[in-house]
Amino acid sequence: MAAFGHTFPFYTGHKPTFPMDTSLAVIIAIFLTSLVTFIILLPGIRGKMRLFWMLRVVTSLFIGAVILAVNFSSEWSVGQVSTNMSYKAFSSEWISANVGLQIGLGGVNITLTGNPVQQLNETINYNEEFTWHLGKNYAEEYAQALEKGLPDPVLYLAEKFTRNSPCGLHGQYRLAGHYTSATLWVAFLCWLLANVMFSMPVLIYGGHMLLATGIFQLLGLLFFFMATSLTPPCPLHLGTAMLHTHHGPAFWITLTTGLLCVLLGLAMVVAHRMQPHRLKAFFSQSVGEDPVLERNPEEGGLLSPRYRSTAESPEPQDIPLSEASSEVPCEDPDCAL
Repeated sequence: MAAFGHTFPFYTGHKPTFPMDTSLAVIIAIFLTSLVTFIILLPGIRGKMRLFWMLRVVTSLFIGAVILAVNFSSEWSVGQVSTNMSYKAFSSEWISANVGLQIGLGGVNITLTGNPVQQLNETINYNEEFTWHLGKNYAEEYAQALEKGLPDPVLYLAEKFTRNSPCGLHGQYRLAGHYTSATLWVAFLCWLLANVMFSMPVLIYGGHMLLATGIFQLLGLLFFFMATSLTPPCPLHLGTAMLHTHHGPAFWITLTTGLLCVLLGLAMVVAHRMQPHRLKAFFSQSVGEDPVLERNPEEGGLLSPRYRSTAESPEPQDIPLSEASSEVPCEDPDCAL
C-alpha cells in the first residue's frame, strides 16, 4: 500500500462541490429576476406612488424568498471545529482539518477541509450531504458512503444521524424538520393570499393573511426548538476536540422575518381602524373625491350601499304641476262650476 503514497486504492477522489445549494440558487435567481423586472418598470409609476410601490414589492419579495429559502436551507443548526483527527480507516495517520456540520429540515451536510488543504499527498476538501426527506433513504445513503470509503470524520458524523444510533438524532431532527417544513409551506400559502388581497379592495384581509404568515413562521420555529432543544445533546468527539451545534442563520432569519410579518400585519389592522384613507393611498387605492362619502369600518363592506355618495343616491323625481294641482283640494266655491 505504501506504493500508492499511503492512499488506499478503494478510496475515490473528493467530490467536486457547487458553492451554493442548487435549490437555493434557483429560488434566489427567481426572486432576483422578479425584482429586476419590477425595477425596470418602476420609472413608469409617477409621484409618491413610485416609493410606495417600491417598499411594497421589495418587502413582499423579501418575505417570500426567505420562506422558500429557509425551507431548503441546511443551516438550521450548525457547528464547526478545528482539530487533529484520524483521516482514514486502517491508518494511523492524522490530519489537521476543519469539520463543519449543517443540519437542515431535510438532512445533514458535512464538510471536511484540511488545514492546509494539501496533506498526505491528497486534497482534503469534502462536502457530503445525507438526506431523509421526500422518500430518501438515509440508511442507504450512509451505506453508499461506506462503500465509497469516505474519510473517518465524515462517516463518524453521518453515523450519529442513522436510525440505529443511540444518540437518537435521526428521529429528533427528522420530526422537527417535518413539522417545521409543513408550517413554513402554510406560511408561504398565506403570503400568496396576502398578495392577492393587497391587489383587491380588501386590505384588512390582506393584513390578516400577513399576520398569519408571521404566526406560522414563529410556530415552525417553536416546533424546531422544542424537538431539538428539550433532549440532552449527543456528544460529538472529533479527535482531540468536541463539536457543538447551535442555531444557524436559517433559524434566526426566519425569526426575524416572522416578527416582521407580525408587526406589519398588526400595523395594517391598526391603520385600517385609525387611518383608512392613508392605508388606501399607500396601496394606490382611491376612495373617491366626495367628502361626504360614507365608509364602512369593515373592508368587506366596500360594495355595501353605505359606500354610495349622496351624488350617486337616487334624485327625487319632479312631479308635473298639473298632477300636483289636481291632487290639491278645491276650496273656492267657483270650482264647482
